[in-house]
Amino acid sequence: MPLRVLIVDDEPLARERVRTFLGGIADVEIIGECSSGTEALTAIVEQKPDAVFLDIQMPGLTGFEVLRALPPDVSPAIIFTTAHDEFALEAFDVNAADYLLKPFKLSRFEQAVERAKRACETRTTEPANRRLTQWLDQKMPMAPGQRRIMVRTNDRVVFVRLDDIDWIEAAGNYAILHVGKTNHILRETMTHLEGQLPTDLFFRASRSAFIHLSRIRELQPLPGGQHVVILQDGQKITMTRPLRDIQERLALL
Repeated sequence: MPLRVLIVDDEPLARERVRTFLGGIADVEIIGECSSGTEALTAIVEQKPDAVFLDIQMPGLTGFEVLRALPPDVSPAIIFTTAHDEFALEAFDVNAADYLLKPFKLSRFEQAVERAKRACETRTTEPANRRLTQWLDQKMPMAPGQRRIMVRTNDRVVFVRLDDIDWIEAAGNYAILHVGKTNHILRETMTHLEGQLPTDLFFRASRSAFIHLSRIRELQPLPGGQHVVILQDGQKITMTRPLRDIQERLALL
């Protein structure tokens, strides 16, 4: 089976160079090209390439942000391409498939392709990408206002800032993101979301609700020892967790 490759770079000449080099390598299929991080994220999720030549500095989403936003079940071999070398050694330490510094030569490019092929053959791309995202979180932690979640619809991809979400409601195997007067349907279970949402922003009030901590206006007791959480906009959400759990979280704000 050929290595299915996606090329991502905002510079046409850079994409052309990668395309030309790949044209001389056997068992490689170019499945597409993207000129932005947003396009790349959609293409990676939908087409599931084996390997991605991913530029780091792009308008909109950077290459690092694309990697952060990938669902856990989508793990191509990542070959970073960039004109800057400040992250190269550490990227290798956490097993990026490769890290090409522009302008790269054909011989160096061929090495990167071989590394990507080996990563795919040995099925090491998923743990490698997990280590990469962990490294990114340590090296370049995102401020709360920068963190985003990707919501896919039939015809577009919307990036919702986590700090803009008031609360999240379960709807079967889906989740509803309540953002002011706008709702977004996310094709994720609450269990899966719990592993993605930062604990400094969200509190799981019950099996069916996450609440943005900064949106909480007050807590009111209910019969039976439960409480209702009232948000800034008046929305009421029943909490099944012990009161002390949310008190501890609110005390840290």
